[in-house]
Amino acid sequence: MILNWLTKDGKLIISARIIRTFSFGFLSMILAIYLKLIGFDELLIGFILSATLVNSIIFNLFSSFFADRIGRKKVLIIYASLMTVSGCVFLITENYFALIIAAFIGTINVTGSETGAFLSLEQAILPQTVKNIKKTNSIFALYNMIGTFSMAGGVLLSSLPQIIQVNFGVSTLDSFKPLFLIYLLAGIAVVIIYFFFSKEIEVKKTFDSKSLSTNLSPKSKQVILKLSSLFALDSFAGGFVIQSIVAFWFFTKFGVDLTTLSLIFSVAGVLTAISFFFAAKIAGKIGLICTMVFTHIPSNVLLILVAIAPTFQIALILFLARMSLSQMDVPTRQAYIVAVVEENERTAAAGITNTSRNIAQSISPSITGAIIQSLSLSAPFVIGGLLKIVYDVGIYVSFRKIKASHEVK
Repeated sequence: MILNWLTKDGKLIISARIIRTFSFGFLSMILAIYLKLIGFDELLIGFILSATLVNSIIFNLFSSFFADRIGRKKVLIIYASLMTVSGCVFLITENYFALIIAAFIGTINVTGSETGAFLSLEQAILPQTVKNIKKTNSIFALYNMIGTFSMAGGVLLSSLPQIIQVNFGVSTLDSFKPLFLIYLLAGIAVVIIYFFFSKEIEVKKTFDSKSLSTNLSPKSKQVILKLSSLFALDSFAGGFVIQSIVAFWFFTKFGVDLTTLSLIFSVAGVLTAISFFFAAKIAGKIGLICTMVFTHIPSNVLLILVAIAPTFQIALILFLARMSLSQMDVPTRQAYIVAVVEENERTAAAGITNTSRNIAQSISPSITGAIIQSLSLSAPFVIGGLLKIVYDVGIYVSFRKIKASHEVK
């Protein structure tokens, strides 16, 4: 039987992840374009996109402090319901203030990879959905692989408005509406899926419900603080080379058209998804920390090489090679976080570390333009790659001797 090592709750999480990330895929490609077509300038568009990032930060913090007290199932249903409301607002109105509120409350993801509140809670639940503790690495690999495949499919769907315009004579602006309808329906589907969760997803151990503490022991706080600091450095570095910046670089330096760019990023998504499978296998042999570091450093060297590639063909090969390695640390990182703390600490640990990543990543894109103007178009690739290597060294030095619970023999 398929995934017989996974409980019903685990299969429900995977199903919700597929639907959600598929919709995030096309939304991350079309949202800024749609807002531009409405008539908003770059500053107003930036405010809406920033609202989605602020949403991730606030909702992750909320999950860290309150999800285990309110109930993980209830909080996930609330988040999915807000996703539905947001899709409805974007479908029926073009009012700026309504759209910025929808972006702020709607758990919208526009970064090209999921970093929001759903991720932190599901990350905390996943270890409780495997019937064999040895499968912990595998469930995180599967979770990320499925999500990335789905997001790549969603990216391809972003061409739907153009198809509708050509074949049905619909106006440019109205041709985007079906995608927001799909997003709305995706939110409803995720709400329904979450309703079927069992009580097994809730935290087992009790704690003081009146306390606003994150419920982390002193030992865990020390570990999570150091991890959060290092993850923040990694995300700050990653903010220099988010999907939109890389697309801008290919477009500006080599004149790559938008259709080709969507294909490139879809292929990159497939390669990334496949890499998650190998990440679990490698982690089983050499451990989570070594897998994180020894796949990440080569990918960052490739990122720097992309910056100095003399032709589009060479740059494309280096970029795709980089994408086949760069995210192998994601499932291993997630598995490590929840395995170095107690069960009742997982939500807080996941929420805090993801919040540190979200805050750091929201800073660097805003200064990338200044770096390009003052240095060069390719400078963000070099800066991002070098900072990421510093992060890799820091993770290895700090945590190579601290094993995950399921790695201890």
